[in-house]
Amino acid sequence: MDAMTALHTRNSAAKLIEPAPSAADRELIFQAALTAPDHARLRPWRFLTVEGEARKALGEKMAAASLKDKPELEDAIYNKLLNAPLRAPLILIAVAKIQIHPKVPEIEQLLSAGSAVAQMLVAAHALGYAGIWRTGSVSFSRTFMDSMGLAANEKIVGIIYLGSINGTAKPLAKLRSNAFFSEWSGS
Repeated sequence: MDAMTALHTRNSAAKLIEPAPSAADRELIFQAALTAPDHARLRPWRFLTVEGEARKALGEKMAAASLKDKPELEDAIYNKLLNAPLRAPLILIAVAKIQIHPKVPEIEQLLSAGSAVAQMLVAAHALGYAGIWRTGSVSFSRTFMDSMGLAANEKIVGIIYLGSINGTAKPLAKLRSNAFFSEWSGS
């Protein structure tokens, strides 16, 4: 798939099945992340890959952290978190590594990590796979981040679910660029 087609047709897919990207395709997807805009070349990101039985352990950590943060957590939400990583054959946890830098504020580092995620999703689509970028309260839970071994200067920017689409994707809305882009005249 050419770059413009991939960029214009990428869509989130919540229902994912095997196969996950192959080892060779993963390397292409991962390389796409490493070309994200990155002021001062800080490389303010890292990614944890989770698959197979480790997905169950991830679900247990997600549910346990949420229960610790909110003891009154409903059983239905606890169970949803417990099973969330089983929704795709491959999970990527995107982590922003925030560094003190005189010219690169935290927001730029977070945006760079987010750009890396976006590029991976487009690359996966171009290779014939599907995915979805999710967050939710557990992604912002320091309890969860600590349980995953993240350092104090690290934050989760997303949990990326990758695999092959199960069914068909929802149609993309036909948006007109002029609804979002306008000329600024300088006054």
